[in-house]
This record gives sequence, C-alpha cells and structure tokens, in this order.
Amino acid sequence: MSGRSEVVSVIRHHVRPGSEAAYESWSKEVLPIAQGFPGHQGVTIIRPPAGSRVYTVVLHFDRLEHLRGWLESDTRRDLLARIEPHLSGNVEIEIRPGLEVWMPPPGQAPARPYKQFLLVWAVIYPLQLVVPQVIVRVVDAPLPLRAVIGSGVIVALMTWLIMPRLTRAVSGWLYR
Repeated sequence: MSGRSEVVSVIRHHVRPGSEAAYESWSKEVLPIAQGFPGHQGVTIIRPPAGSRVYTVVLHFDRLEHLRGWLESDTRRDLLARIEPHLSGNVEIEIRPGLEVWMPPPGQAPARPYKQFLLVWAVIYPLQLVVPQVIVRVVDAPLPLRAVIGSGVIVALMTWLIMPRLTRAVSGWLYR
C-alpha cells in the first residue's frame, strides 16, 4: 500500500430557480479544468433530490496542499465569479479526511441500508478470501496475531484504496 492519504472537499452550491441548465453547463466546463490541477483524483457531482436545488460537488485530492491550490486559485475564483449570478446563497465548503468519503455529504440522504450492505459485502468478501491467504504465507505467527494483521490490512485497503473509489463510481446508484 502506498500510504498516500486523501483529502476530500464537499462543496454545496444553492442554484437559483431556473438556473439549473446554466449550472449544469458551467460544471461541465469546470470539471476538466479542475482535473488539470496537481493531485486531483476525481470528482462526483450529486444532483439535488426532488424539491431541492442544492448541488453537492465532492472533490478528491491526494493531499491538502493540492486541494487548497485548487480552492484558492485565480482560475477557480474566475470560474465562480461567472456562476455566482445563478447561485442563491454562499458557496459552502467543507474539507474532510479520506475516511469520511464513506459518509454522505451533509444534506444528502444516507444510502439505504441494503445498498450499504451490498457494497461493503461486495468488497469484504473477496478481501477476506485473499488477504488471509497472503498473511499466512508472509507472517509466521499464531492465528490471533495473523487475524489482527489481516483485519488491519482489510480495513486499510477499504478505507484508503477501495471504498473512496468505489463509492464515487457507484454514487449514482448508492444515493438514489
């Protein structure tokens, strides 16, 4: 494992009634620009649920300095100035460590329990088949110690490698 940490920014834009198409067009322009910034690891846009006009943008960067580089850039400032007439409130920004990408952004309804169950099960099942087999070949120790090491490896893989990417990839299904 690389040991690389991840930082996430959750940004909420409150879009004025009738400005949804302008916002959607603007976001399509912004995404490739943000992707060109150092450390960018992906973005998820969560469209508002029925009856809301709050768009949630979840940005993933490899480290805080790179995220701040984007958030504080003149490029982003100029892009925001162009969309501000279409927003009905201040832009809300939260910065979270990588572990919290498992959690829904504030204002977003949590994923249904059966979807959480299926997603976590789909990850843990193959890991619990493979990781103990690797640990038993690499670590010559009693079963309880191998179990502690194996469970630590599984949790680390899920937290920093698998779940952030998988949650982004299936967010349309997960939060629907």
